[in-house]
Formats: sequence, structure tokens, C-alpha cells
Amino acid sequence: MTNNELGGSVVILLPEHLDPNRKAEKSLYTMNPVTETPESQVNGMTTTTVPPGSALKAKSRPRKAPELQTVERRNWLIHLHYVRKEFDLCKHLIREQLEETRGMCEYANYVQGLILRQEGKIQESFELFQLCNILNPSSVENIKQMARALFLLGRHKLAVEAYLQAEDKLDKPDWELHHNLGVCYLHLKDYDGSREQLMFALEQNKHHQTFAVLAKLYLLVNDVSSAISTYRAAIEYFPENGDLHTALGLLYMQTGKYQQAFEHLGTTLTFDPNNTRAILAAGSMMQSHQDFDVALAKYRVAAQSIAESPPLWNNIAMCFFGKRKYVASISCLKRANYLAPFDWKILYNLGLVHLTMQQYTSAFHFLSAAVNLRPTKGHIFMLLAISLTYLDDEENARQAYEQAVRLEERDPSICLNYGIFLHNHNDKEGAIKMINEFEVRMVKFRHATGADLDTEIIENGAKLASLLGVDGSVFRKKPGRTRLDAQDETVLLEKTASVTDTLKPVEESVCQSPPPVPTAIPELNPSEVPDAGNTAVLVPPMEALTLEEPPAFVSDSSNARGKFLASARLQFQEDESKVTDTENKKETPNSGFAEYSDDIFD
Repeated sequence: MTNNELGGSVVILLPEHLDPNRKAEKSLYTMNPVTETPESQVNGMTTTTVPPGSALKAKSRPRKAPELQTVERRNWLIHLHYVRKEFDLCKHLIREQLEETRGMCEYANYVQGLILRQEGKIQESFELFQLCNILNPSSVENIKQMARALFLLGRHKLAVEAYLQAEDKLDKPDWELHHNLGVCYLHLKDYDGSREQLMFALEQNKHHQTFAVLAKLYLLVNDVSSAISTYRAAIEYFPENGDLHTALGLLYMQTGKYQQAFEHLGTTLTFDPNNTRAILAAGSMMQSHQDFDVALAKYRVAAQSIAESPPLWNNIAMCFFGKRKYVASISCLKRANYLAPFDWKILYNLGLVHLTMQQYTSAFHFLSAAVNLRPTKGHIFMLLAISLTYLDDEENARQAYEQAVRLEERDPSICLNYGIFLHNHNDKEGAIKMINEFEVRMVKFRHATGADLDTEIIENGAKLASLLGVDGSVFRKKPGRTRLDAQDETVLLEKTASVTDTLKPVEESVCQSPPPVPTAIPELNPSEVPDAGNTAVLVPPMEALTLEEPPAFVSDSSNARGKFLASARLQFQEDESKVTDTENKKETPNSGFAEYSDDIFD
């Protein structure tokens, strides 16, 4: 506004867009600049300005979600790397997550505990699961993992308490929890509690591993018939499970049912032609029937997978021994002894072969080592006595014979050998006592098995009886089967003793033994069966073959059979004693609990 010449004020109207007091209107389009108007005037007419296509496209594109700083934001990525077993990346992510959350992320601690357990750091893993339980006390999984860690640490009572605490928090029964409880009770030798938990687990879910543990439990309490029934029930649910068929086949072999054993072993090889346990068992059956070439062919197949197996080389050695290839037998036994220096069966067989080759000092060396490892075996003392006899150590030989007679109460051949020894050393009264004991044991053996002793043993007994003036009518050989013919005889189950498992501690068992059978199996260790009438026994051990971890299983596998030639031929002072070939006997050592680790579910 200005003054004109007339003294009045003049008002100057400026265009609207030049007015400094005008406020700019906000654009209707967020992508337009503030200075750009949505409308423009063309030739005095107002038209709407259409924004470019890129602006409309940008408007419809969703904006990036903001990164939320939550405790669990990396859980999905940690889980992804863990299931892929990319543990290095997984641990790196866990470290970052724990740094951001100051150690308060439950899932990161949980996965780190699982990784540490797989690396063998059980105590550190247990501490992390404890931390997870503090962060989330209502989680059952955290308590179950704590129990698993306690089990692996050998603290079975605390593991049971943890599993029971987890059971209280469950809304419905968990079959895995009851299975694991059964295994823990088994370690604590609470067999009734273990059976109850395993049966309850089977009611909730049929799992082959639960059946296997239950069968092993029955073997531990010397209930072979229940163990067989359990395996048969398991096979109904899992007809293609080779481990179950193999275990049942070995049990049938143990009880003398060789036809059924062969059927189940054949079923295993049908589903899995490379199953080494079944191959070794079949080879052992061939070996027990003196078919050494077929047995060696079986062992050749198994050697491609388990070339470092001590029982395999032991069995191969005894095949060569049966073929009278003693140098090859010693070579294989030395290899087996290198792989398992504390296996008394291998040392026993080495002593036997050296004794057969008249290398009495070497035989004494290996038999002494075997008797130190297993001082409860009468047959080892008998072979030791024979070697001492040849080394002219009468006093120690006599003591070894007395120990053998005291430890082995069923084998007639020990009494015969001792009687011959006493006769050769002019102890007629002691020899008569031993020949009478030999007669009693032979009669018991005939009644128990329905078979007869080897012809040579009976002839030697009759000859000794005639020299001593004893009635030898009982030594007349009965027409019919010998021990090798009585292979289909079923052993009285009430006489079968405890059986060991590669996964469980076991007591040695006692029962009538059929012909030599295969050795122990990972899942199942056959019971020891002292022959009532064998001159001795020992078939090459077959371990429970664990081709992977076992954890399971690399077991104490020394369940085995070996060939034992022991019964000596009747001899006089000036004659050389001759060791005769006799039958095999099986034995099951006590195995530790360490092998149960695979029976516990994570």
C-alpha cells in the first residue's frame, strides 16, 4: 500500500502465488515435492496434474519392517543351522545372540548344550541345561535333557529323580520318558522297576528299541523263554528289522534250536545281505558243523566291513586250526590278540594251539595270561595243568587239576585227564576217585542231553577203568547220537543262567551247551553254557559288532565260543600225552553299563 498524488492510499494486489503471506498447501501425493502443486492452469482452465507412474508404484510398495530387538529373533536361524549340522555357524550365531541378550536367551543356551553334548562335553552341557531350566522352569524338555546328561555322567539315581520330576509336569504319558526310566532302573539293578517302566512305554508306543531292552532285561534275570517271546512280539511289529532277527536267531542257537536260528539269520541276510553280525553267526554255525571252508567264505565277506574285529580273526584262526593249519591259526590269533590284548578267549586259544604244536612253554605263557584275566574258568586250569605236566612240574600241575575240578562241576573230561595224571604218578587211590567222578558226570551228561561223549573219551575212560580194576560197563558207547548229533535238542530253560548284553552288566550263565555256536552280539550276549560232558570249550569270540558309534555300542563283546581240545588220551609214564579234540562251550563275560547310552532317547 502506497500514497498517490492525491494524498490517498493505493492498494496493490499481487498474484496469489507471489503473496509472501500465503501458506503452501500440502501435496495430495506423498511423492510430489512440496513446491509442486497438484493442479495447474492452462488457458485459464484448472486441470488436475497426474503424478508419474513411478510415484504410484513407489506408493504401493510395502515399507521394510523395522528390526525388532527381541530375545528370540535369531532362533529360527540357529535352528536351521543346527539341523543342518553346521555347528560352527550355529555357535557363532549363538554367541552373538547371547551377547545381545546377556545370556538370557533360552533357546540359544539349549542348542549350545546339545552341541556340547555331541562334542563330548557332558558336564558343560548339563550346566547349560540347568540354566535353561532356571530361565523357563515350566519346560519339560529342559528337565529331560538334564536327566539325559546325568545318565551319561553315570549319575543314575539323579537321572531317575529328574525323569520323575519331568513326568509330574506332563499332561499326558510320554513313552520316551518311561523308556529312559526303564534303562536307568536297569543300571541300578532294579529289574522290577525297569520292567514296569518298559512295559508301560510299550503300552504307549511300540518301539523296537524298547522291545530289545526288555528282552535283555529278561536275559539278565535268566528268563530265556520270556526273552524269546519278547523278540517274537517285536518281530510282529517290525518284521524287517535285522537286529531283532539276529538277536532272536542267536537266542535260538543258544537254546539248541538251530533250524529256527538259521531261519531268522536267513531273514536278516535277506533284508540286509551285508549284516556282519548275521554273517558271523551263520559262519559260526558252519564252523560248528566242521564245514570250515564255507565258514571261511562267510568270514571273508564280513572282513570287508570289519577288518579290525578281534572275534572275526579269532574265528578265522579256529577254522584254520580245524583244518590243521596251525601256523596260519597262530598268525590270525596273534592279530586278534593285538587288536584285543585283554580278551581271555583269544589267549586261551593261543595256548590251545601252542599246546597242540607241542610248544609247551609258549602254551603256558598264554594260558597263564588267560587265567589271570578269568580265574573262574576250570577249562583254562585244565589246559594249564596239561602244559605243566609236559614241563615236568608235577606239584603245580596237580594244583591246577584240583582247581579245574572244583571250578568246573559238569565236564567229565577234566576228571578223566586228572585221573590219567594221577595214574601216571602212581596215585591209584586218587585215580579211582577221579574215574568214579568221571562215570557220574558222564551219566548226568547222557541224561541231560540224550547224546553221548566222543568215542575217544569213552575209550580212554574204559582203558583207565580196566587198569584200575574198576567196572567199566558204563563206558560202553550207547548206540545213537553223539554230542554233535544232538544239535536240535532244546536246552531246559530252567537250567539256563544269566546272559550278558553288550549294553548291560551281566552274570555268567549256566546251562547245557549244544554244539559250538556263534559269539555274542551287540544287542544280545548269549549266556554261558558249560557243557556237562565236553572236554572243554571255547569258540572264537564274536563281539557285539558295532559298526558305528555305538555308542553303543563298541561293546565288551567277548561272548564267544572257541574250540577246545582237551581230553587227553590214556597214557603211561613213558608215553606222550595226546590232546584230543572236543566240543565247544560258550561263555558270557560281565559287560559294563556304558553300552546303554544308545538305549536312552534324547
